[in-house]
Amino acid sequence: MSTPAHQTSSPTAAPADEGATRARIDVDVTALRDSFDAGATRPVTARLAQLEALRRGLRHEEPMLARALAEDLGKSRTESALTEIGVVTQEITHTLKHLRSWLRPERLSLGPLLAPASGQLRRQPLGTTLIIAPWNYPVNLTLAPLVAAIAGGNTALVKPSEVAPATSAALTHLLRTHLDPSWVRVVEGAVEETTILLEQRFDLIFYTGNGAVGRIVARAAAEHLTPTVLELGGKSPVFVDEGADLAVAARRIVWGKFTNAGQTCIAPDYLMATPRTLERLRPHLRRAVRAMYSGRPERSLDLGRMVSDKHFERVLALIDDEKTILGGAAEADARTRYLPPTIMTGVDWDDAVMGEEIFGPVLPLLAVSGPDEAIARIRAGEKPLTAYVFSPRQEVEERFVEETSSGSLALGLTLAHVGSTGMPFGGVGESGMGAYHGRAGLEVFTHAKPVVKKALTPDTLKLVYPPYTGIKRRVLRRLFR
Repeated sequence: MSTPAHQTSSPTAAPADEGATRARIDVDVTALRDSFDAGATRPVTARLAQLEALRRGLRHEEPMLARALAEDLGKSRTESALTEIGVVTQEITHTLKHLRSWLRPERLSLGPLLAPASGQLRRQPLGTTLIIAPWNYPVNLTLAPLVAAIAGGNTALVKPSEVAPATSAALTHLLRTHLDPSWVRVVEGAVEETTILLEQRFDLIFYTGNGAVGRIVARAAAEHLTPTVLELGGKSPVFVDEGADLAVAARRIVWGKFTNAGQTCIAPDYLMATPRTLERLRPHLRRAVRAMYSGRPERSLDLGRMVSDKHFERVLALIDDEKTILGGAAEADARTRYLPPTIMTGVDWDDAVMGEEIFGPVLPLLAVSGPDEAIARIRAGEKPLTAYVFSPRQEVEERFVEETSSGSLALGLTLAHVGSTGMPFGGVGESGMGAYHGRAGLEVFTHAKPVVKKALTPDTLKLVYPPYTGIKRRVLRRLFR
């Protein structure tokens, strides 16, 4: 169900200058591993210092980053602050506040057989990590995993997406200027660089993109038994139940769908409701689009652009103008890569727009008989990264909680939950594995190491030494009942 929409380039054959590229990458990986082995990243004070440096760097370079995001994706300064730079700053602030408490050893009970003894869980860094970032939120989805990597005490090699070249260059400048190269290094590039990076041995690979490249990453990681975090995507559904407040639901759906021109891995991909609810919902959706982007959305400073001609043409091909009630291919502008906020009605399940993740400003409306069919439709497809439900009935909400599987489930809102530092974010099944943000990010970039301690005297373990006769046998039988 994933598409090439939010991937870095798929690794394939490398060009002739592979030797020089490989040598540069070998130098970077070796330097990061040597730094980690020397213990430079282990002290908590050093981690906090690097996070502070990243926060200062973000503040200092915000104008440059905002210009790059506008160039690559047509993002307004406000949208960049809200969905990119501000989210990362919030992540850093939250981590700085809680890191020491997250790293405190957790006490464990070892049970009567080992008594007297003590047990702890201690979080330890994994080592040298690789972060492969996407283009759709290139600042947010590059730096938020990096915050977790640094907090965990790891070194990190960062590969920004070449599909957003201006932002890739800006991120490279930010990281090389403001962070210690013994902690973080950057590799820019495309197919060649990604291929060579995946041949290296890392202690964790964090990839955000689509399922096709996610499989390539997982296969490469398997060569070294490297753990992976795969943040993928899919067709995230919306169900609007009868009796929901349609005006509010429409505003929240429109905002979640058309932010970043729909190029969001958790954007509402398609909307399900009964025919009666769809009929009543349609005018609210149109009004919400006009309210947010005016009657001339091509002039709105708050509506982004498709990232490239390739992605523009792909999404354009999914639009059936005979089914549009707003926007449509006729209003598109290939020169500026502008696609209007488009709503399609009367969509069938086998239409082209339902065959892949849309990843653009197109919202199909599909009629279902009610919650039963909506749940069945979700369960018939791959597990989505998130699902959305707008219902006044708690029993309907609970059915979606219990009867559907998705990376997350949002009741009464769209999109906003991904920016919460208190909620883990990640997929399940085809939509990914592993989760991050806040404490979950620290946990995924560390190993919870059990540490057990027992005094040598008195030697109470004599009870488990053979031979198992007489009283030993009877006591052990009672202990293991």
